[in-house]
Amino acid sequence: MPKSHELDLPTCERLLWRGAFGRVGMVSPRGPEIVPVNYAVHGQAVLVHTAADGILARHANGADLVFEVDAVDHDYWRGFSVVARGRGELLDSLPEGATPPRAWAGGERRQVLRIAWSELTGRAVGRATGLEALLPVHRAFG
Repeated sequence: MPKSHELDLPTCERLLWRGAFGRVGMVSPRGPEIVPVNYAVHGQAVLVHTAADGILARHANGADLVFEVDAVDHDYWRGFSVVARGRGELLDSLPEGATPPRAWAGGERRQVLRIAWSELTGRAVGRATGLEALLPVHRAFG
């Protein structure tokens, strides 16, 4: 059985930059929520488009949030999870020079949730090399 191990900061950053789909974890008045999102990274922050009346716009601004991206290879018993912890900030537009997240679902999402991470951690199971190949989208923006 493969062993679990912590990932160093550069590996966590590289995997976060290479992904395109993750989850925002937050607490709303209903309790804990997990919101699947498409995302992009700009500097040391995760960027997510959201609708003005969406759960993220209503409850994530100024809140402590977690963002997680992961991937697994069931055939070879390996995978990883990277978690960014930070405070949400609602913006009216993307920061200058930022690449917009590519939306998959329809609907208008004009606001941007920015999660500047104060902590970035990760764990992997199995072989640590080549984890980027587990991501379904291979992109890297600056």
